Amino acid sequence: MEQLYVIKIGGNVIDDEDKLSSFLKSFVEIQTQKILVHGGGKLATQLAEKLNIPQQLIDGRRITDEETLKIVTMVYAGYINKNIVAKLQAYNCSSIGLSGADGNILLSHKRIHPTLDYGFVGDIDIVNISLLKACLDINLSIVIAPITADNKGQLLNTNADTIAQEIAKALSNLYDVNLIYCFEKSGVMSDIDDENSVISSINAHYFDKLKSEKKIFAGMIPKLDNAFAALSKGVKKVMIGKAEELNQLIEGKAGTTVVNE
Repeated sequence: MEQLYVIKIGGNVIDDEDKLSSFLKSFVEIQTQKILVHGGGKLATQLAEKLNIPQQLIDGRRITDEETLKIVTMVYAGYINKNIVAKLQAYNCSSIGLSGADGNILLSHKRIHPTLDYGFVGDIDIVNISLLKACLDINLSIVIAPITADNKGQLLNTNADTIAQEIAKALSNLYDVNLIYCFEKSGVMSDIDDENSVISSINAHYFDKLKSEKKIFAGMIPKLDNAFAALSKGVKKVMIGKAEELNQLIEGKAGTTVVNE
């Protein structure tokens, strides 16, 4: 099967113009089919502050009320998405920028939680495999913003890590899928304060051990949960590491490889 890279970049990369440009140049060098899923960065929060729209975060997740939904849709599916596409085009990488709502690429439902109301936050039900494949078949690199919709016309703010995982899983029957989570850290670290403590390979048993020892916490736990979920559903390989080291990540010379054993 043909190889496919599904790569997610986090907000800190998007907020730094030099890091973003460097990352995208490396992304363009990947000589096979590729999908880029991006987060939101700080721009949505900054715009909300200018508009005096209060923002609420619980466990690092944004509570998306009606006004915040308008902002994240404008910023994520608008400026950030098209800015990335424009840069890729400048590097001669034929690209298309989409949100999950376009062509029902990601059909979702509003999250239901027993104790919290996350607002207009979506959880994914269906990935439109045929549309993604059609774009890839004509050699378009796909750039996906973390906005989805339900089947009733409601837009939903959706976690970009989860989007990357769901797309990777859905396409694993058609491609040898490599899922890469790029962010500001060098990988999964045994000591969050020591950049040299990168764990080169992690399995579920080691993950549980690090969690019990409180050496892994906060945002890394859901990222690794997503990684193991992807591997269990047919994704070939999952890597986590620094956006500036994308080429080394692909070659297995940097970051953390998540293994299902």
